[in-house]
Amino acid sequence: MFTSVLMIEKPLTSVDVEFVTTLHGDEPVSFVVLMQPRGDQDRLLRAIDDVALGELDEAVHEGDEPEGSAAQGPAELALQRSVQSLRDAGSKAVGHVVDDHPLDKLKGVVDEVNADEVIVLTAPHYVEEFFHRDWASRARHKVGVPVLKLFAHSE
Repeated sequence: MFTSVLMIEKPLTSVDVEFVTTLHGDEPVSFVVLMQPRGDQDRLLRAIDDVALGELDEAVHEGDEPEGSAAQGPAELALQRSVQSLRDAGSKAVGHVVDDHPLDKLKGVVDEVNADEVIVLTAPHYVEEFFHRDWASRARHKVGVPVLKLFAHSE
């Protein structure tokens, strides 16, 4: 069975689930989903990304994103929904909310489950991507397996 570690920052949409579960054709895939609560990322960088995407209303409301312990509950629910969606699509899936140091957690999980790949599924982060500080760019130098970066869909 092919094992993928899937890093996300928001719940998977049905399009996301279909996409990641069909990447390897008919080969069975097992997922370990790592959920990084969006509120734990830099608010200013998120607002700049929202402006770059023309989502001015989102930029105005970046301050409303829960942070710290307030982000834990919504992240757990999003993770549970995402894991269940992957299971409903016929894949094996487990998940963890990442509290601190997502790339350290990623490296540990990749080693622990002997993962075949990492899939980073996020919204565009133009500033971080420009400076190669996004998850995918940094993970490529840390995990020792192929890292695929995909953009998440909205429903």
